Amino acid sequence: MFTTAIFDVDGTILDTEEPILKALQNTLKEELDLEYEKEELIFTLGIPGREALNRLQIQDVERIQSAWEENILSFVKDIKVFEQMDVVMKQLANKNIKMGIVTSKTNEQMINEFEPYGLNDYFSEIITASHTEKHKPHPDPLLACINQLAVEKEKAIYIGDSIYDLQCAKSAGVAFALALWGSKTQKGFEEADYVLEQPSDFVKLF
Repeated sequence: MFTTAIFDVDGTILDTEEPILKALQNTLKEELDLEYEKEELIFTLGIPGREALNRLQIQDVERIQSAWEENILSFVKDIKVFEQMDVVMKQLANKNIKMGIVTSKTNEQMINEFEPYGLNDYFSEIITASHTEKHKPHPDPLLACINQLAVEKEKAIYIGDSIYDLQCAKSAGVAFALALWGSKTQKGFEEADYVLEQPSDFVKLF
């Protein structure tokens, strides 16, 4: 029986794929005159922006990351909480389930892109890319959250939508639930302990 639920944010709680990728496309075009198709940038979802830009071999990472974050703000209106997700959190809270977040967003991004939805109070601990030196898929962020929550990792489950989330959970020795509404595919997620078709399925694990 799980007693602790730890959530990824992008693609799990919030539907952010289009805004993030559009903002990155615009930034690369405006700042560097580089054109990418959305499919070429999907790999950037689920890892810190700095790492994503490094993988794109961008030279001036600090400047481009700042411009990217500014661009995302222009698409904030397009970010949505996945349907059922607020109900799921209420139900878990009513079951006295401890809840945490492990995300590749920075503290500032969480303030700008997550706090407006009024969900913070559900979570006893939020670990962002600003809190750990190593990031997903490394296990450190998830282990830090579990440590701060003071729970046994065998009784915790991490829910996410990216391969980095799966790898993070497996490296940490924590059960993993695939949020199919965010990942849109099971390919590559054969090691997932649970595959959830909709958010309400997550409550059934507690």
